[in-house]
Amino acid sequence: MQARNKYQGFTKVGLVCSGLVLGLMLSLTYSAVAEKMTKPQLPLEDLRAFAEVFGKIKSDYVEPVEDKKLLSEAISGMLTGLDPHSTYMDADAFKDMQATTQGEFGGLGIEVAMEDGLVKVVSPIEDSPAYVAGLKSGDLIMKLDEKLVKGMTLNDAVKIMRGKPDTSIALTILRKNEPKPLLVTLVRAIIKNKSVKYKITEPGYAYARVTQFQERTGEDLAKAIKTMRDENKGPFKGFVLDLRNDPGGLLNGAVGVSAAFLPKETLVVYTEGRATDSKMKLTVNPENYISHSAANDYMRKNNLNVNNPLSYARAITATDYIKDIPEDIKTVPMVVLINAGSASASEIVAGALQDHKRATLIGIRTFGKGSVQTIMPMNNGAAIKLTTARYFTPKGRSIQAKGIDPDYLVEDGTDQSNNIHEADLTRHLANPKEQDKPKDGQNSDTAKPAATSAEKEAAKAKFNEKKFSEPTAPIEPASKDDIQFAQAMNYLKGKPVIVSEAPKVEVTKKPDAEVAK
Repeated sequence: MQARNKYQGFTKVGLVCSGLVLGLMLSLTYSAVAEKMTKPQLPLEDLRAFAEVFGKIKSDYVEPVEDKKLLSEAISGMLTGLDPHSTYMDADAFKDMQATTQGEFGGLGIEVAMEDGLVKVVSPIEDSPAYVAGLKSGDLIMKLDEKLVKGMTLNDAVKIMRGKPDTSIALTILRKNEPKPLLVTLVRAIIKNKSVKYKITEPGYAYARVTQFQERTGEDLAKAIKTMRDENKGPFKGFVLDLRNDPGGLLNGAVGVSAAFLPKETLVVYTEGRATDSKMKLTVNPENYISHSAANDYMRKNNLNVNNPLSYARAITATDYIKDIPEDIKTVPMVVLINAGSASASEIVAGALQDHKRATLIGIRTFGKGSVQTIMPMNNGAAIKLTTARYFTPKGRSIQAKGIDPDYLVEDGTDQSNNIHEADLTRHLANPKEQDKPKDGQNSDTAKPAATSAEKEAAKAKFNEKKFSEPTAPIEPASKDDIQFAQAMNYLKGKPVIVSEAPKVEVTKKPDAEVAK
């Protein structure tokens, strides 16, 4: 009788699932017919397999599972299986993401990705708890308090790391070439990410650091330039733009920062994807860098019709923060600092300034994230972040899984082997213009051989024998200990630049007319 009831329960679940799938198939089939079969047919056998697995879990799993959870996890797996940057965000995660791009959110302050089941640090956000504690690009987080990260989704891990301000969390970190795991306790905080920091480092020389590209980053940089120019009481002799450890952010922010240093209508970046609206050419034009929210705020304050295109055009012109920047900023000799933590929007800016010979790049190769993610809100309050295009520099270079090479290779004096790049991540998109060869011992398309039981036990024993150590504090940017900044200043002053090549050589190159164009 019990077996019969179980069978009947399974039959009911199977019928429900079959009905769901059938309804889905009919709906999508109808849409396909309406679109004259322009889209490929649905994989019916795979949908039947999905319904069968769904029914098995509902009837046989050791504990009851809600339909909502199963479907949510299925959607999440579908997206995370595409590439390291596509993901599903539930309503709470979507709100957190929106807070991040607006410049304030709660948590530890780490840009992360998933790698081999562990959370990998792409870049710590400057002045955040993670940055102050010394976390570095490439660190692998294996435990959150006493919870193993292995088996979690990235969203699950991020939820645990975020929490109420002033509460603590212990991270167990594995770092390349570090003999001991790092154990660090961080206190969560409201991350007020000031996206632009600046100062006159010495008379005539300006320094601006962009920590992340947000809605107001371009506007904040424009204000910083005007403030420093007033302080300097005249044009600059040289300008250093620091994009190191900047994980990226909003595309319009990258165009806005580029617009400060490039002539109007200059091409900054173009994108190519399958959808029509994913193909764009973004130039130094206010409509490409003024945020919609800034334009809408202006229209509301001035009682303009927000639905009127003429009102919107007026708002764009009125809120153009670039038009008030002194023209000489577009010709001042300039250096851009980059490293392996410079990703996405940072690489767009660096690539545009390098292609147009507007600036000289100093540092090490960038991360290599040359893909565009589009946030698509769903009807249930959730959203998906989907990779929809690749971006290209003005000269047609694809940075995807390659990065941008500096004009002068200058390391920062720390262990460079810890750095990670896009090409190190599993399932990363290939560079469309070059053969994307994995490094020795790596293959993004195939799984690594599973360790034997003996190997697992040996590794576990070896790990348990180790003691924990503390991470080291980061180098203060633009300080006397900042090797890359020192070489940038040497370049701007026409002094020898010490490059990180073996044997060490000195290269003397003064800023010339071509650089200052």
